[in-house]
Amino acid sequence: MDETSQKIIDAAMTLVRDKGYVATTTKEIAKVAGVNECTLFRKFKNKKDIVLQGVNQAGWRANVTPEIFENVQWSLQADIEMFMRAYMDRMTPDFVNLSIGLRAPQLYEETSSLIMKVPQAFLSSFIEYLNKMYEMGKIPEANFDALAMTVFSSTFGYAFLSASFGKELFKVDKEEYIKNSVQMFIKGLEL
Repeated sequence: MDETSQKIIDAAMTLVRDKGYVATTTKEIAKVAGVNECTLFRKFKNKKDIVLQGVNQAGWRANVTPEIFENVQWSLQADIEMFMRAYMDRMTPDFVNLSIGLRAPQLYEETSSLIMKVPQAFLSSFIEYLNKMYEMGKIPEANFDALAMTVFSSTFGYAFLSASFGKELFKVDKEEYIKNSVQMFIKGLEL
């Protein structure tokens, strides 16, 4: 990828993150990239082509993969905290907002599989972890798919609300939220 094409992709992804796909124009992309609109169309077919090439670049995806969840200690409190923290550290407000921008109907068919890789990495890794904890006799048998969805939803919710509203909606910091959520989850398993 040449430098000009990369500047165009970076400009487009930044604008989609900040304004959404529909509100982003090729004229604005060219201006932010520091090129004229003709150059943009020599490099790419259209706005959708630019964004789809950007989505496929690692730098424009939150680096949430199963590998980030491998550092388990086989201690429920510490491990669930690690799962939540690993996700929240990577799902920054920029990535949350970009993810929202990429859900435009004009793109969704092409971007949905990439967007879903993030929750799939968390859920599959956490379900596998819960199954192993059960096999080790450390937790009771339960519907591990539902439990994984509960922890993921809580984690996603905090990341999404933080990205959307900052401290305007709630004053609980990330670490306090993680610790309290995990303690509540563990108490629920013990009932």
